[in-house]
Amino acid sequence: MSILIADDHPLFRDALSRTVGQVLPKVTIHQADSIPALLASVDSHDDLELVLLDLTMPGAEGFSALIHLRSHHPTLPVLVVSARDEPALVRRALAHGASGFVSKSAPAGELGQAITQVLDGERWIPADVQASSLADDESELAARIAELTPQQFRVLGMVGAGLLNKQIAYELDVSEATVKAHMTAVLRKLGAHSRTQVAVLVSRLGLDTAAVHRD
Repeated sequence: MSILIADDHPLFRDALSRTVGQVLPKVTIHQADSIPALLASVDSHDDLELVLLDLTMPGAEGFSALIHLRSHHPTLPVLVVSARDEPALVRRALAHGASGFVSKSAPAGELGQAITQVLDGERWIPADVQASSLADDESELAARIAELTPQQFRVLGMVGAGLLNKQIAYELDVSEATVKAHMTAVLRKLGAHSRTQVAVLVSRLGLDTAAVHRD
């Protein structure tokens, strides 16, 4: 069994690794400290059975990484492990396709139960949370982001981080012309007319809970 832990804090990745190792003694654990590293690891390890995902990693905007994983790897379950555990945010994560949600403040035993339940094909939902649907505009934006190819998604993340085309080309080891082509595709798929508008659109996926339906 192979599991990927995606979190940008080394100490927490190590703590998660120890917990996972206790629950699954024979597991192979991979680690990623950013969204680019996460995508590369998922692409290179086709035996992954679970991803433990932090929502606030470099290269991600809100739920964008979760949306991308669910659209391009629909059979790979994603268990969100986050310090942000407001019920409205948990509901949004579940609505975007997470197989479960565990707070970073939860005891190790609860994380172990969540991992076991998700690997058994079930969902893990905190006792004080009820799953709900997304607002229509967020669902539509998620569907558009799901259409992006992995490389277009990487470009989107770098644009969100404020990188210029020349810098993106360097990071991806491609030409500026290739970056411009990807950017054109991103604009078209998101229905945007500028990089600024792309940033505004993707900001709707932020981890604020103000505009979320509440039970």
